Amino acid sequence: MSARLLRSLLFVPGNHAPRIEKALNLDADAVILDLEDAVAAAQKDAARRCVADALSRPRAPLLYVRVNALTSPWCYRDLLAVVRPGLDGLVLPKAETAADLRTFDWIVGELEREQGMARGAVDVIPIIETAKGLAGVDAICASGTRARCLAFGAADFTLDMNMQWSREETELNPARTAIALASRAAGMDAPIDTVWVRLQDVDGFRASVRTSHALGFQGRMCIHPNQIPIVHEAFAPTADELTRAAKIVAAFEQAEREGLASIRVDDQFVDYPIVAQARRLIAIARQISPGRD
Repeated sequence: MSARLLRSLLFVPGNHAPRIEKALNLDADAVILDLEDAVAAAQKDAARRCVADALSRPRAPLLYVRVNALTSPWCYRDLLAVVRPGLDGLVLPKAETAADLRTFDWIVGELEREQGMARGAVDVIPIIETAKGLAGVDAICASGTRARCLAFGAADFTLDMNMQWSREETELNPARTAIALASRAAGMDAPIDTVWVRLQDVDGFRASVRTSHALGFQGRMCIHPNQIPIVHEAFAPTADELTRAAKIVAAFEQAEREGLASIRVDDQFVDYPIVAQARRLIAIARQISPGRD
């Protein structure tokens, strides 16, 4: 499990200084200052300056920057502007091949060196959001780069696939499952799921986040601060779950001392996989609230 939880990652337009200032004090696990889709071509230079200024400011969340796609005319200048001390990570849109990641990783590493930063200091999250990217997801996961986890981008993915992005999102689940499976098989952290664009549909968002959690994702990208508490609630163990997890762990540890490796706790059969899941829930709770007993 990663030492850093990434349950909520809030996108903020990179050319909107007041919204950046507000976002840096929110309860998101990370803020993503966006230089890509949220910024018009004519505003790219101004957005870079705004984002670079934000890197030195105090903040509560981790600070990531979504640069433009590697094949775009803006990516390299984005990196020149933002890879410097104060940057926690980069989000790479439209990642499609292992070669994309290796090229990106090399450029970032050279810029880290020029800035006197340790190589690998800047995290990279590639977004899988095209058919080509999904088809190459196994190779992307095995690229041997600094990327610790992937993200899924449904807006561009459904556009590329000529899909209808429905409220129920059942058409997204094969892609979600493939990304989660490839991540796990490669030993990466669990992936981060797509944004939800129906801002007034809170019930739909809550159901979507529950699906993300059930399919093995670690968090969600968000586009409005009101989405953050919904994400945190969905990705945190409930009090009842933690009580039961603690009961399972305690009972199994006692059973092990007695030479048993499978027991019944209330109405549930318990063996090593069930205990491992219970311990994982407890570990997540401790990450969310350090010092929790």
